[in-house]
Amino acid sequence: MISAPASGQGKTTVTAALARLHRDAGRRVRVFKCGPDFLDPMILEQASGAPVYQLDLFMVGEAECRRLLHEAAVEADLILVEGVMGLFDGEPSAADLAIRFGLPVLAIIDASAMAQTFGALVQGLATYRPELNVAAVLANRVGSAGHAAMLEGSLAPGVQWLGALTREPDVALPERHLGLVQASEIGDIDARITKAAAALSPDASWTPPPVRFDPPDPTELLPQLLQGTRIAIARDEAFGFIYPANLACLRSMGGQPRFFSPLRDVALPDCDAVWLPGGYPELHLAALSANRQMIASIQAHHHAGKPILAECGGLLYILDELDDGRGQRAALAGLLPGTATMQPRLAALGLQQATLPSGTLRGHTFHYSKLETTLAGTWQAERPDGRLGEAIFRRGGLTATYMHFYFPSAPRAVAQIFGR
Repeated sequence: MISAPASGQGKTTVTAALARLHRDAGRRVRVFKCGPDFLDPMILEQASGAPVYQLDLFMVGEAECRRLLHEAAVEADLILVEGVMGLFDGEPSAADLAIRFGLPVLAIIDASAMAQTFGALVQGLATYRPELNVAAVLANRVGSAGHAAMLEGSLAPGVQWLGALTREPDVALPERHLGLVQASEIGDIDARITKAAAALSPDASWTPPPVRFDPPDPTELLPQLLQGTRIAIARDEAFGFIYPANLACLRSMGGQPRFFSPLRDVALPDCDAVWLPGGYPELHLAALSANRQMIASIQAHHHAGKPILAECGGLLYILDELDDGRGQRAALAGLLPGTATMQPRLAALGLQQATLPSGTLRGHTFHYSKLETTLAGTWQAERPDGRLGEAIFRRGGLTATYMHFYFPSAPRAVAQIFGR
């Protein structure tokens, strides 16, 4: 488990660098991401060469986490799990996951503004929960070799020093309001990962003793509830927040994904259902609004009563209008009456679950926009503590919400959304 005392310490950069380092050494590397996230896994997939799945005790569930880890351990030499936020932040936290499966922790600490306090911070992380194994530490954004030596000298016995990364602007990963920029938009992403891997010290190749993952309980094959269902999925610069596990779930039920671009294509592919996932429609507002042929194709699909799932960025796209919060406002698909406006601050964040007629879907919400609509939600999601979450709108064959669903948590509910 690669974790840190807080967000912004460089977990993704270091995890990607370690994945590339071991991959280049000829090892088979599998990487997972703790908690809900679409952007970090894109970077980690580029580094490791394999799809990156989520691990989360709430959204994914303990049994499915165990299955995924065991499946990866069968084929891989090394498993890396990037944590979420700070090591002990959230319920469940990265520490909870590490304890549940016996994962040793590598702590990444931004040491740019500290010296001997580095050792005190490491000791605090290592002793806060005795059942957690903080096995190693790596210092990030270090100023010099002398600075690194000072940090190493501050460590108490028992935690392995894995070296330091210096401040390198051409290694850092660019960010925007929802987190890291999508890997496909970073032209030199591979060079950045390669340089970060090369900057790691020889100490970074150390690995702790192996962990055993017990075999999962036998599971039944998913019923073929979507057999032959052609599902058109938006995927381009504006829409790309797609869990690999969701695609695997659709295929396991017999669904046939077909990808298209609302930015560039003029019509939907031949399909029975449409999935408009999250993304950045606000950054491509003019182009999306100008592509009236695609909008007409989606409107025709909706008017024919065919299923559409619109999540977060997909929800924004099917509204009457979207305001980017910077003076640009444009008409969009108009399948759901209302307007959304981008806000300067985060509007909602956190794990959620929604009880639908065919099951309880788990997932999360993360958005900067505010929705104004005259419609009341058909269903209401809840947070793990019981507080109300996002509204879920149902209009004809359309299901729309800010919530990002994790399909394997309730496949039958997903099959019902897509029309079977």
